[in-house]
Amino acid sequence: MLKKVIAIAFFMAIIVGACAPAGPDTIKIGVNAPITGDIPKVGEGTKFAAEMWLEAIGGELEIGGKTYAIELVIEDNEAKGESAAAVNQKLTTQDEVLVIVGPQSSKQAVPAGGVANDNKTPMVSPWSTNPATTLDRPWVFRTPFLDPFQGPVIANFVTEEYGFTKAAVLYDVASDYPKGLADNFLSGWEDIHGADSVVAFESFTTADTDFSAQITKIKNTGAEFIFSPQYYNEVALIVQQAHELGFNAPIVGSDSWGSAELVNLCGEDCYGLFFSTHYAADGATGATKDFIDAYNAKHGYIPDDVGALTWDTFLIIQKAMEDCGEITGDLAVDRACVRDALAQIKNFAGITGEMTFTEQGDPIKCAVIVQISDEGTFKFYDQACP
Repeated sequence: MLKKVIAIAFFMAIIVGACAPAGPDTIKIGVNAPITGDIPKVGEGTKFAAEMWLEAIGGELEIGGKTYAIELVIEDNEAKGESAAAVNQKLTTQDEVLVIVGPQSSKQAVPAGGVANDNKTPMVSPWSTNPATTLDRPWVFRTPFLDPFQGPVIANFVTEEYGFTKAAVLYDVASDYPKGLADNFLSGWEDIHGADSVVAFESFTTADTDFSAQITKIKNTGAEFIFSPQYYNEVALIVQQAHELGFNAPIVGSDSWGSAELVNLCGEDCYGLFFSTHYAADGATGATKDFIDAYNAKHGYIPDDVGALTWDTFLIIQKAMEDCGEITGDLAVDRACVRDALAQIKNFAGITGEMTFTEQGDPIKCAVIVQISDEGTFKFYDQACP
């Protein structure tokens, strides 16, 4: 009887083994992106860069001598803060991802970062520059510079380039990113030119499309330029309406201008304008040019800063996973290992610049000033480093 039981057990083990899925174990990486909503080009660039990375590694990674299949779990946050938080909740608890890439804009990254941190899941935002995204959140990192650095960079550049002393600001008061950066620019400008040197500090609310009242008020103050830290879809409206109202002084922007869609929407109205950003595609060399060429060949347009930063983010996550040396299968242990490995990254040579993470999970890196050329390209003009 005992021999019969052993024989049955052995036979069943063979059947179960034959039915088990072949190939390596799987590591899931979550992607929290605005595929729909008011900035879909940001989501598209994120998705394209993520998929290019997956293709570049052949869909798998060898970690500690074992090969793992890599699966991307891409979720749409609809460019909404509450949706981004819900996506991170799903990715961490239901999909059981090892690490999360995104969200991109600070309006989504700030609330989503809280969820990732609470669930002790490492998250790396490729585009959020608001300090609150990582503040007191040891599980949250980013690959772009921060707004307290970017704001003064823009103030210094405008001062040196134009010699202006009277600034105007036009921003969305209901969105974390433009609101925070508007305040950082205000502080940076007043540090140089003194109190009341920002002669107009005008705001609007998300989804507004008519800025004529604010622009008219700005025009009447004698402002020499406008700083507007808005997203590409809003920038086109602001610049075009300013020109229609006779305000032909410079309008200067920030890294949220850097979408490939900006020139398509704005056209010649944006030619010659400057904005701060993370990298310049025009004139790039080395690994940066290789990425640009591959992206352009595959998708038919030059990648914006979101695409480049997402590429760097995946390379950094890849390094962190490989630095762990082992994926145990215990999700809590493996997430902690990746988090600790991210925190130890120093002098990482990304295509958007060299990065070393601070204790807060923020990179120390330079900012680039680009000018929109008469051909509609983003040309390198200047650089500012910490």
